[in-house]
Amino acid sequence: MRQPLSNVLIKVFGNGFYQVHAAILLFVFFVMIGAVPGNMLITYHKSLMLGMTSSPMMLLLVAGVWLLYVFKSWHYVTGQLLTADKQFLFYSSNSLSRYKQLAGWCYAQTFIMLPVLIYALLAVGVGISHHYYILPVAIMVFLTGIIWCSAVLYVHMLNRLIEGSTQSVLLRLTGKWRKPYFSVYIYHVFDRLKAPYVITKAISWLIVTGVFYLFADVRSDLRVAGIAILAVITAHVVLIFEERRFEETQLSFSRNLPYSRFRLFLNFTVIYFCLLLPETIWLFSRFNLLMAAELLFAGLSTAMLFHSLLYWFGLNMEKYIQWILGLFMVLFWVIMFHLLWLLIPLNLIVAYLFFYNNYYRYQGMMSKE
Repeated sequence: MRQPLSNVLIKVFGNGFYQVHAAILLFVFFVMIGAVPGNMLITYHKSLMLGMTSSPMMLLLVAGVWLLYVFKSWHYVTGQLLTADKQFLFYSSNSLSRYKQLAGWCYAQTFIMLPVLIYALLAVGVGISHHYYILPVAIMVFLTGIIWCSAVLYVHMLNRLIEGSTQSVLLRLTGKWRKPYFSVYIYHVFDRLKAPYVITKAISWLIVTGVFYLFADVRSDLRVAGIAILAVITAHVVLIFEERRFEETQLSFSRNLPYSRFRLFLNFTVIYFCLLLPETIWLFSRFNLLMAAELLFAGLSTAMLFHSLLYWFGLNMEKYIQWILGLFMVLFWVIMFHLLWLLIPLNLIVAYLFFYNNYYRYQGMMSKE
């Protein structure tokens, strides 16, 4: 049974999310329903659901789309928490126990994810009716984990804000150290973005574990590892977006520093290398040196491509998610055609062109949302 906190969160954040994103949700609904002839609608979606519950590759592609939807919900809710009219939550919801807070936010996130959950549950039912069990269970575990991680993120954010902005242990211990320019955002992550970082790494671990469990018979195939790395980088889009936000809000003076654009581009590459250190260690412990290096550079080049896009159209999360979704699908099929080696120079060239041509033109445009 829902608690009063759940009702408030659903009305404030759930209804608000659907109001803000009604246009794009209706467009997706039209694409999935209206773009298919009426007499083929049930057959089409039944085939799609069977593909999700019988093909690990298909499920991985769909899960990538679901993750982007989840990231969009995180961006909306966390952004709304910082607005003046939501300040009442800082002294009302925090009077409850952590368990009740988590339960309330789980209800709210479930409500926000209803379009995904309804389709996923239908897919699970279709899969089980055709005697597919492993992937339907994986779908349920994945979505349950996402809802729980979302609740943890929101509760952590509310309690952190109410407790104040005391300096973290990391900054107190390293206060007198010399800090290279690339390390500033790394310190910011471990000081202010610990929950998003931990959640991102948990999702990354789930992706790696799930992909290599599902493809145990072909785990040495470079395409499988390449798709896993692509999914891992996609899971980092929140941290990539926050890096650009941090750069614009806290490091706007950096454009006046005597650094060339090439040096700055390398600087951002080092930032993402540091953020991907756990995955890097796993790569070099799991694969031979040459294969691990290729996968690492493919991941870094993809991260830089996702990063550089934000100089082009600004900090607009809705547009960003749309581009990430499109790029994910394109890169997915490029990897499937054994062209992972081509992605490294291609991603870097495109990323650098976006970065070089837009770095000094960027006006700090941020979405009103």
